[in-house]
Amino acid sequence: MGEPIIEIREAKVYQGDNLILEHVNLIVNKGEFVYLVGKTGTGKSSLLKTLYGELPLKDGEATVAGYDLKTLTWKSVPYLRRTLGVVFQDFQLLTDRNINDNLKFVLRATGWKDEKLMDEKIADVLDKVGLKSKGFKMPFELSGGEQQRVDIARALLNSPKLILADEPTGNLDPETSDEIMQLLFHIAREYGTTIVMATHDYIVIQKFPARMIRTEKGGVYDNANINML
Repeated sequence: MGEPIIEIREAKVYQGDNLILEHVNLIVNKGEFVYLVGKTGTGKSSLLKTLYGELPLKDGEATVAGYDLKTLTWKSVPYLRRTLGVVFQDFQLLTDRNINDNLKFVLRATGWKDEKLMDEKIADVLDKVGLKSKGFKMPFELSGGEQQRVDIARALLNSPKLILADEPTGNLDPETSDEIMQLLFHIAREYGTTIVMATHDYIVIQKFPARMIRTEKGGVYDNANINML
């Protein structure tokens, strides 16, 4: 048996007052790579947002990286976020500054103060995602795949135990998608980082098979032993 990093019991997921998912029971262990699959609008993003504290957990029990989501307050959300990395579909890079300064902004926001240590950390994460020489470039000077790599580098800044990735290949061509998937699997394998990735791209899943969790008809189903493809 592995050690859980996500543990959810009889949870309900809401967007405002709208019930999106119910009877959510899920365990994800440290070091696992898990796909969160399902059609658009079935609750994948809402579940991820609940896991990183953007949507409050109103009913049920859930712990993520040691944090009890039920007792999470706006003051404790930043501490939860420091243990996580979040990768977005649309990159969400700051367009008015170069890549180094994008990453430094995140480090400062999460409590880093030493300039030398910040520079070393930024060089380290850019190296890990294959962008060692691109830190001085502006976001618009990078391809979509490179911007997604920066997004992943940003997620790695605080050496997270868990990365939550929301459709990280959604805006990329097939070849670039493959490169990003190889990078994510490399991170999971090399650093023991748990990755939960929302996607509805079954071509990606066929090429890079892993455990699947499915959102459907207001519920969450573990398809670890079912071949849906």
